[in-house]
Amino acid sequence: MGTATRVPQRRDVRGEELSGDEAWAALRRYGGWQLARDSFVRFRYADGFSHSRALALQTVLSIVPMAIAAIGLSSVLHTEDIGRVAELTISRITSGPSQQLVDDALRESRRHADDGGEAALWLGLLFSLMNVTTSLCQVERGANRIYGNERDRPFLHKYVRGLVMAALAGFPLGLSFVVTVLGSDLTHSFAEVYRLGPDTVRAWEILRWPIGIILAVLATSAIFRLAPRRAQPGYTWLAFGAVVYLILWLTATWGLSLYVGASSSFTTVYGPLSAIVSLLLWSYLTSLALFLGLSFAAQLEATRAGVREPVGRDPGV
Repeated sequence: MGTATRVPQRRDVRGEELSGDEAWAALRRYGGWQLARDSFVRFRYADGFSHSRALALQTVLSIVPMAIAAIGLSSVLHTEDIGRVAELTISRITSGPSQQLVDDALRESRRHADDGGEAALWLGLLFSLMNVTTSLCQVERGANRIYGNERDRPFLHKYVRGLVMAALAGFPLGLSFVVTVLGSDLTHSFAEVYRLGPDTVRAWEILRWPIGIILAVLATSAIFRLAPRRAQPGYTWLAFGAVVYLILWLTATWGLSLYVGASSSFTTVYGPLSAIVSLLLWSYLTSLALFLGLSFAAQLEATRAGVREPVGRDPGV
């Protein structure tokens, strides 16, 4: 149970739906450094680290089965080229001690699909989609605690809404990750499979960044709007928190890739498991960035409503 103060809803304060102009005015009045500090305090006392760990685990349980199923089922669905693109991209990002382990897993998925293991791959894909839905439900749980709401939506409503959020915002957010973080490796894989010209490759290398950033901001703003059990402000207001998430996420991703690529001790310690450990670390950092961005938007709204303290009084032992 968190002790973050409750953020008043729109219907609890006077005025129309909060917009980006009001968010900018509130930010300038409150002060960027103080808002960043209070946002982190709100995140911490809303059990943000615990929710981030839970979301990270569910993210990994979504990504790994989905990648294996997509490559294995590509031969069954006669989409071998798409499967080949995915396989080449994964191989490019897992160079090192983990590459042989990953290549063997992908090779086995294709072989079992041809040998009658199609049902297992379909079940793996279904399991992955279920985890995407529960991941968005975990975002709702964390968002409610950040906004000071201790109750989630009723069970059925919560998971139906999670499924809708997965389709409307979760997959676009995943696509933004593919375009920005995996963009270079994905481009070269497409060029190899479909024999794309150098001009096309150069054009996509330029365009993928604005496309990925716009997708990330829009999808994150939608998640921030739909997840909490409360009446949220406008998308332009929530975009401030989405931008904070994007900056933290890109910085963390860049820092992790630099560390893993430059440090030989990482691959020495974890050996063939270095790819899985890297994925776990990246998922955790991504989850932290998401909830910190949401906490920023929540604290900004609380300040606008006159609630300056991010946490309540210590209830004691």
